[in-house]
Formats: sequence, structure tokens, C-alpha cells
Amino acid sequence: MRILLTNDDGIFAEGLGVLRKMLEPVATLYVVAPDRERSAASHAITVHRPLRVREAGFRSPRLKGWVVDGTPADCVKLGLEVLLPERPDFLVSGINYGPNLGTDVLYSGTVSAAIEGVINGIPSVAVSLATRREPDYTWAARFVLVLLEELRKHRLPPGTLLNVNVPDGAPRGVKVTKLGSVRYVNVVDCRTDPRGRAYYWMAGEPLELDGNDPETDVWAVREGYISVTPVQIDLTNYSFLEELKKWRFNDIFSS
Repeated sequence: MRILLTNDDGIFAEGLGVLRKMLEPVATLYVVAPDRERSAASHAITVHRPLRVREAGFRSPRLKGWVVDGTPADCVKLGLEVLLPERPDFLVSGINYGPNLGTDVLYSGTVSAAIEGVINGIPSVAVSLATRREPDYTWAARFVLVLLEELRKHRLPPGTLLNVNVPDGAPRGVKVTKLGSVRYVNVVDCRTDPRGRAYYWMAGEPLELDGNDPETDVWAVREGYISVTPVQIDLTNYSFLEELKKWRFNDIFSS
């Protein structure tokens, strides 16, 4: 089994290290990850400057790694198109420090790395530990082993990745969920520098809009379950498609 590992917390992040050690006995690993934290990078790619790559220097015959001064999506692109000597069977992005629940997947560099894998036809998983305290990645890493065994037995639909969130502490079980809805309040913190000029920190506290819906990832993780959510990259609203075709856009060409 050949696995491409990446993340958005940086190649030497603890979550990636724990996952690497868990998978190394059972797989050939290729690690391509950013040189520093690139959280909330979403699916950004670097097009206005060259990318620099260096070998990570891991000491193992079953492991090879590269450090990239770019985004998570850059890492996957470079890995699949240039760096890896063979095509991986799976891509795992994580283990991220902090949750990627609900609408957070639109901002997440962790999830976007998995999306880039899907775009290239690689069965891909994004894994996050939903804590802001001292992290223990053991359960998350153990669950990745179980999940990969299931992925070897079953096919994911085209254009679909699995977004996994693991609760803080020992999980109560696993729930297959849909994405919840999360938005942030008090997002912009305005401050003044010593010269009297305004500057801004993007921050905010999450507001769970449907946290009482037991079908959502937000509810599952809050209640102590591992959530597994199938996420598709086709954002088309098919239920509205036929209705939209009735709108009179072409009137401008007949006037």
C-alpha cells in the first residue's frame, strides 16, 4: 500500500508525525507537506513565484519526504506530478490540529489537499482532531488505519473525499454524517499600531447554526463521536438547476 501524506500544519507538525509512525509499518509512505503552518489556505496555489522544495531527510527505507514552501494544494500537485516515483493508492491529509466541521471545509487547507487528490483520481481522506487543548492524536491515527482498510475494500464515488473529525478524548463510536452549518461571529479584531494606523486580525468564535441536528458532523463531534462525512467537489445545485433555466436571461438579446 502506497500512501501520500500531507497537511496544512507543516511537515514537522505533531499530528502528521503521529500518523506517519502509525502507518509506516503497514505502508510505503511519501510525505509532501508545507514548510510552515498554512491553516485556512483553502485551495490556493502558488502561481506568482517559484516553489522551492527540499528533501525532509527521514531515516527509513519505507518513507521519503519533501518540504515545500507553498500551500497544501501545491504540495499535492508537486507530489503527484513531479516528486513521487510512483502513483499512491491513497492520500491522507492530516492529522489537523483543530476541527474542520461544516462550512469550515471551504476554508480548510487540510480538506483542500484531499480535494486536490480527488481531482487527480486518488482516493483521499482529510482527518482532523477537534480540540484546542493539548492534543492526543492516538485515536485519530488508529482510526485512519481502520478507514484505510475499508477503503481497500470499497470504492469512493468519483469526485468524493471523506472528511473525518475525531473528538477530544476517547470516542463513543463513529457516525456517518452530513456537513453542518458553522459561521463565525466577532470575526474581525481591529487594532491600532504605534503609529496610529489601523490593522486587523481575522479571528472569530464559531456559531453552530444546526448543532442540534444529529445528522451533522457538528453534532456528532460535540457528542463525542468520530464523524465521517462524504464530501463531493461538484458544487452544482442540481435541485435548482431546472428552475434557473426558466429565468429570462436571453431577453437582453431580443430587445
